Amino acid sequence: MNLLFICCAALLFSIIIAYGVHYLPRERWQMLAVIPTQKEENGTWHGANLTFYGFLIATSTVCSVLYSLILLQAASAPLTGVLAVVSLLFLICIPASRWVAGIVEKKQHTFTIGGSFFCGLLITPVLILLVNATWAWKKLPTMDIQIVLAAISIGYILGEGLGRLACISYGCCYGKPLRDCSPLTRRLYNRIAFVFNGNTQKAVYEGKLAGEKLVPVQGITCVIYTFAALVSTLLFLQSRFTEAFLLSLFVSQLWRIYSETLRADFRGFTKFSAYQKMSLAALPYGVLLTFLPVSTHQIVPSIEKGLMILSQPLPMISIQLLWVVLFFWFGRSTVTSSTLRLHVVHKHI
Repeated sequence: MNLLFICCAALLFSIIIAYGVHYLPRERWQMLAVIPTQKEENGTWHGANLTFYGFLIATSTVCSVLYSLILLQAASAPLTGVLAVVSLLFLICIPASRWVAGIVEKKQHTFTIGGSFFCGLLITPVLILLVNATWAWKKLPTMDIQIVLAAISIGYILGEGLGRLACISYGCCYGKPLRDCSPLTRRLYNRIAFVFNGNTQKAVYEGKLAGEKLVPVQGITCVIYTFAALVSTLLFLQSRFTEAFLLSLFVSQLWRIYSETLRADFRGFTKFSAYQKMSLAALPYGVLLTFLPVSTHQIVPSIEKGLMILSQPLPMISIQLLWVVLFFWFGRSTVTSSTLRLHVVHKHI
């Protein structure tokens, strides 16, 4: 059953990524909807843009949370404690995605998943210990910290992998032009390079790279992170929680350090960016977390038990509400605007 779950997940994610890397670089797939906000004297309207970036970020994050909850339920982690940790984590990490980007890049209207993850990694063990202390005082079941860390790290790397589809749609986190790369790199990526042409896509308005073949770093990240999440899931379901945590952590952070050398977007004012330094610091910190106390009894996860969470109203309704919050937080574009003209189609009256 565990192997069947991983194979089905691999097939689903492969289809999503294949369609995403094929269609999302096109200009058509940046804006999802426009909401008229203010009418002008000439009859036109100013509009607020809702982006596929926000839709895909919200969806990938919800998939990440649901995936982690399935794994934690499979390992018999107490649901109340898990939901408490996840809720506190999002209350910290969602604002941090903008705060860290503002500190590093000196911009108010951008986000960073890497910075948000680093904040989450630092605070997660504290949150788990805090919730466990509260739950123990209330005589409720507590959580195994290694299991929670493993499940959250797997969910994170899966969510960031699928979330890179949002970057493809918006044209952000873009790679270097192939013309500036070595001959080997040009041959390697020539057939799968991304090309952006929309005036409102970041690679065009910031990088001035309209029509250029770019290293498809976002798509590569999708594949590497999703594959690592699936392998880590296999380790988790074999009760190898520490290995699952370290694999997902090291793959995500080492690739982040290297992948920034393939990117052409602004990453701060230093050659070795603050995000790379955060990733580098996360590695020894993650290793230290594996020395925290673990449960003395053997836990064998069961994916059948994990999938039962899909029938529980509290986590499922909470996830849907989370999607709405994330969509409007990340999806309302503050760097683009619209002008609309509404009219009647008289031949249809």
